[in-house]
Amino acid sequence: MLLDRPLALTQGDPAGIGPDITLAAWTGRREHKLQPFLYVGDPTVLAARAQLLGLDVPIVETDPAGAQSIFSASLPVYPVAAGAVVAPGEAHVATARGTISAIETAVSLTLQGSTAAVVTNPIAKSVLYASGFGFPGHTEFLADLAERASGTKAMPVMMLAGPKLRAIPVTIHIPVKDIPSVLTEELIVETCRIAHRDLKERFGIAQPRLAVAGLNPHAGEEGAIGQEDRDIIHPAITALRREGIHAFGPLPADTMFHDEARGRYDVAICMYHDQALIPAKALGFDTSVNVTLGLPFIRTSPDHGTAFGIAGQGVARETSLVAALTLAAELAEKSAKVPA
Repeated sequence: MLLDRPLALTQGDPAGIGPDITLAAWTGRREHKLQPFLYVGDPTVLAARAQLLGLDVPIVETDPAGAQSIFSASLPVYPVAAGAVVAPGEAHVATARGTISAIETAVSLTLQGSTAAVVTNPIAKSVLYASGFGFPGHTEFLADLAERASGTKAMPVMMLAGPKLRAIPVTIHIPVKDIPSVLTEELIVETCRIAHRDLKERFGIAQPRLAVAGLNPHAGEEGAIGQEDRDIIHPAITALRREGIHAFGPLPADTMFHDEARGRYDVAICMYHDQALIPAKALGFDTSVNVTLGLPFIRTSPDHGTAFGIAGQGVARETSLVAALTLAAELAEKSAKVPA
């Protein structure tokens, strides 16, 4: 089924591999059975990268409506200037404004209904920070854009979704030593509520099963190895079950991710970044997708960084971007079928 609107794909950092994998994804569009996407970024950067890589890719500036009709023969671009001359692998703070503007534009197009979902190419946080960017990363910025547009505060939830595992970290980009002070019953409950809702409404899972990991080894051994599992995580699970959410645990993290265990749940709720991302990447390094739950629009992203060291060399693999585009299209199609 062809979506009635294209996906909005941001350029990411133009000096990274975003242009490379975009070109590769479009080149393999028929093989991968991709839905039309509209690249939001600088067409001159994309054209220069195509030339460098020896790719014959017709690049056409257009709007979302035009993208649908030309995608089979040309790569459609909604132009947003990079802000500086771009050399592959050479990050420059002067491009930060263009990177940010591409994200803002893609979100705006999606919120107004011109595009079906937002797919983001990788950004370089250090480049954005040097320009005065005031958010920890993509996810928090997207939540702010959603709040500004709707007037309603959004709580973004990061989920890594692959063929073998979906995993959500409750706490994300904080030092390990700070996790116990940040982890609260309320944070776990709200994260699980959002996961439960979006897995139902966007992934089409009628009764999502949430496996909740413990924080400490052996899930705390009833307080013998840390009290957070007993005093914070267990009460959160009890509260969720009272609401009719199928959550269970806390489970020892070292026995949650083998093949048989994964068959018992639809998503693993983990207490910190690496507890979720290590198994997710081990089980699907090239096929896992970063999905942001809790937003009023669909957002997916490849599960890797800018890879400046290989930009423009023709060796970057588009596998994760293809997975992100494919999942965004699937979620958009499923969401369209959910009654308002």
